[in-house]
Amino acid sequence: MRIRTGKKKRVAAVLLTAALIFGVAVPLAPDVSAEGLDLPVPAAVLMEFSTGEVLYEKSAHAQRPCASITKVMTLLLVFEAIDSGALHMDDMLTASAHAAGMGGSDIWLKEGEQMSVDDLIKACVVMSANDAAVALAEAVAGTEEAFVERMNARAAELGMADTTFKNCNGLDEDGHLTSAYDVAVMSRALMAHEKIFDYTTIWIDYVRDGETQLVNTNKLVRTYNGIKGLKTGTTSAAGSCISAAAERNGMTLIGVVLGADNTNDRFSAAASLLDYGFANWKITAPELPELPQMAVSGGMRDMVRLEAAAPAGVLTAVSGETAPQAVVELPERIDAPVQAGQQVGKIRIVYGEETVQEVPITAAEDVQAITFRSALEYLLSWFFSARAPGAAV
Repeated sequence: MRIRTGKKKRVAAVLLTAALIFGVAVPLAPDVSAEGLDLPVPAAVLMEFSTGEVLYEKSAHAQRPCASITKVMTLLLVFEAIDSGALHMDDMLTASAHAAGMGGSDIWLKEGEQMSVDDLIKACVVMSANDAAVALAEAVAGTEEAFVERMNARAAELGMADTTFKNCNGLDEDGHLTSAYDVAVMSRALMAHEKIFDYTTIWIDYVRDGETQLVNTNKLVRTYNGIKGLKTGTTSAAGSCISAAAERNGMTLIGVVLGADNTNDRFSAAASLLDYGFANWKITAPELPELPQMAVSGGMRDMVRLEAAAPAGVLTAVSGETAPQAVVELPERIDAPVQAGQQVGKIRIVYGEETVQEVPITAAEDVQAITFRSALEYLLSWFFSARAPGAAV
C-alpha cells in the first residue's frame, strides 16, 4: 500500500490480489499464448465475466446467424421487464395464433392456451421453445415486431455493432445476424440477472402439471465442472452454436462458439475454450488496506474515521509474476463540517503501469463544524456532566 498525503507523503507498499464484481476500469488481458488451442469452428470468443475482457477470439466480429442463441437477448428483455414490474413470474399469458404457429423447437402451444411466465421462461431456456419466446415477447411489447425493435435498441446500447435481429427466437431469416463477440456481450448482460441460472442449470423438468417433459439442449450441464448454462442454438444456416458459462474459483467465463458442423464439435469446442481460460487466468484480490484516521480542521472533533468498500477483482495470468497494488490517496486533513459518506480520498488499484480500478474512501461519521452555539452547547454539556453526582473531577 502506498499512502500519499498533501505535504507530507508517507509511502509503504502492499501487494493486492483481487476478488469479483465489476471494476471502474479493467486492464488489457494478460498476454497468454493460445498456441495449441485449435477449435474446429469458424467463430469463437472467450470472455471473462466480471471484467468483460476477451481472452481468446477467432473471427470474433464475423457476422453470422446464431440460431436460438438469439433468445439470450429475448430473455434479457424479459428479465428487465420483470425487474421493472411490467411482468411477473406468476402472470398467466395467453398464446396468440402467431406464437402457436412457430416452427422448429417448441413447446406445442395451442392458440388460447395459458401458461405462466415462469413456465414459459423455463420452456424457452431448457427446451429452446420458439413459441414460448414469442409468447414472452408479445407480453413485453405487444407484438413480436415491436419486441424486435426493442431487441435492436438494447443491442445498440450494449455496443453490439455486428448485430441485427429480425425475430425473437432465432429462426433463419435474411439479415438476422450477430457475431461471437456480440453474443458474449449480451450473454454477460443476461448473466447479471442471477435468476437466469435457476433455469440454465436445469437438466430435466416439467410444465403443464408434469404432462410435458423438458430436457436441456445444453449437454454440458451434465458433463462440465462448474457449468452455469447458458444457451444453445442450431439451424441449417447457423450450424451448431452455444454460449456456455462456467465458474471456478471465483472466476466466471463465457465461451461462445458459432457455426460448428455438429453438436459434438460445438460442445467440445466450448469445453476447450473454458478449460483454456481456467488454466491460464485467475481473479485475485486483497484484503482492504487498513485506513488511517484523517485530521479535521475546525471541527468539534479533530479526527474522523474512514472506510472504503472492498476493491473489485483484477484479472491476472496464472503464470504472471506481477500482482496488483493498492495506492491510498488522501489529503493531510479535511475542513469541517464532514458528513458520513462524504468522499475524502480514493484507493487506486494499480496493475502493471495501469490504474485498473478506483475505490472511493469516505468518512465513516459526521463531524460538526465549531460554531459559537456548538461550542457553548459542548461546554454546558461538559459542565453539567462534571457536576453530576458521582462524576469524576
